[in-house]
Amino acid sequence: MANTTFNKEEKAAMRAAAAEAKAAQAGADLEAACLSAIAQMSGLDQELASALHELVRQHTSLRAKTWYGMPAYANAEGKVVVFFQAAAKFQARYATIGFQADAHLDAGNFWPTSFALTGLDAQVKGKIIELLQQAVS
Repeated sequence: MANTTFNKEEKAAMRAAAAEAKAAQAGADLEAACLSAIAQMSGLDQELASALHELVRQHTSLRAKTWYGMPAYANAEGKVVVFFQAAAKFQARYATIGFQADAHLDAGNFWPTSFALTGLDAQVKGKIIELLQQAVS
C-alpha cells in the first residue's frame, strides 16, 4: 500500500525545515537563505516575495530566514511572525502571506491568519504594511 499521508511537496517542505534548523544551529546566513529562496522562484511569485521582503525590511525589525523552504521573517526570539508561500509551492492559484501565533493580530474571537495575494498595488501594499506593523506591535 502506498503512503498517502504526505505528498511530495509536503515531504520536500519537511526536508527543507530540517535543513533550516541545522543551518541555523551552524550559524548560517539566514537572510542569504531567504534571498536565495526568493531568487529560485519565478514570475509573479518572485515579484510578490521580493516586494514583501522589502516591506518587511522597511517597516519592521523582523529578521529574514526561511521556513519550510519559503521566505519568512522572525522576531528577536527567532519565532516566525510572517511568511510567504509561493503559489507554485503547492500548485495553488495564488500566493499566500501568512502570520503565525507570535503575530499580534488577535481581534476578539475571529481573525484571519493568512491572505491570498495575486498582485500588488498601492492599496494592497498599504494593507500589508498595516498588518506587518500590527503584527510586531
